[in-house]
Amino acid sequence: MTATAMAAASADVVAPVAPGRLGEAIPARDLMTYLDGLLTWLDDRRTRLDALDTAAQATAESERYTPDVVLALSVWQSVRTRADELLAVWDGGRVTEVERERMSQLLWGRVDTRAGAPVSLPEALTLCDAMVSALRTRLAFDPDTADVVARLRGVRAALVRAEDLAGSDAAAHERVAALREREQRLSAQAARGGDVAGPLAELETRTAHAERDLMVAVSQRRSVARARADAQATAAALEAREPALHALAERCRQEVTHPPRLAVPDVSRLGPVPEQREALDAYVARLDAVRRALDAAQDAYSSPLRERAELRYRLGRATATAASNGRDASPTVRAGHDEARTAVETTPCDVALARALVEQYEHLVRPLPGGPGGAR
Repeated sequence: MTATAMAAASADVVAPVAPGRLGEAIPARDLMTYLDGLLTWLDDRRTRLDALDTAAQATAESERYTPDVVLALSVWQSVRTRADELLAVWDGGRVTEVERERMSQLLWGRVDTRAGAPVSLPEALTLCDAMVSALRTRLAFDPDTADVVARLRGVRAALVRAEDLAGSDAAAHERVAALREREQRLSAQAARGGDVAGPLAELETRTAHAERDLMVAVSQRRSVARARADAQATAAALEAREPALHALAERCRQEVTHPPRLAVPDVSRLGPVPEQREALDAYVARLDAVRRALDAAQDAYSSPLRERAELRYRLGRATATAASNGRDASPTVRAGHDEARTAVETTPCDVALARALVEQYEHLVRPLPGGPGGAR
């Protein structure tokens, strides 16, 4: 397969757009669409990499390409492994909200590609595509298949891309400038008729590595920026829950005896969202702990209030049962009703006592054998 044919074929299958974001339960339909696209992409890129490997082995200096082919294959394998993990959680579409949130962590969490620092799955796809493109370009400009002028043109194009990727990184610009200076010297030497095959091959390799490294660096910066934005949004959402939770806790203390003694976490005490990856990861972990603490406090303070409301409903239903079967005429039943109602309506309410008295009253209102509503 020629480089042109491979380029056309690869263009037919593009990396799927990842849905959702880290920590959210992504809709099942979006996950199914993404998984279908991901599996198609994996099959296509493996075919391309195998073709590139075959083409590289057929060149006169195959050892120049072997490290990059191996590296691209390792990135592909990392994506394949993460895809298998996603499919295991997906379980044929039998996913609850918990599994869909777990899949968002696998999708947007970091993948060790062995090509630098870990990146997210979508970034790993982009990195793999960049490596495939770089390999295809280098093989197309091999001395056996193209002339020096075309190869130098390819190096210049790669250097332009590298300059764009460097952004405001002074060290990266210095590295690219050094490569451009070498390219200019080789161009001048080639224009005078000199043999630049060896130095040009080395320059192509160094330029490809520089472009790859800059892609990884840009991916890391974007990953950190996205993670910071997500952390800021999560912190703001958790902080917005605090006033309502404080009000709920105060209501519980007023309406229920022996209320829970859980503190409502203060999200602001975590401080500003860090900018460095390690500190940011630690911040996100603490943020998740605060979220769990807020959930636990909300459940603890709302539970006795919900039970009190349920006991009122049960008492009303039992009172209607007593009226329908005549048990409300019994002094014992009436006394049980009065005790249960007093326990339920008293503020603060002893929920445990109210529960016991309501259950006792429900037992008392059962129809007697032979009576209205009873067994005969």
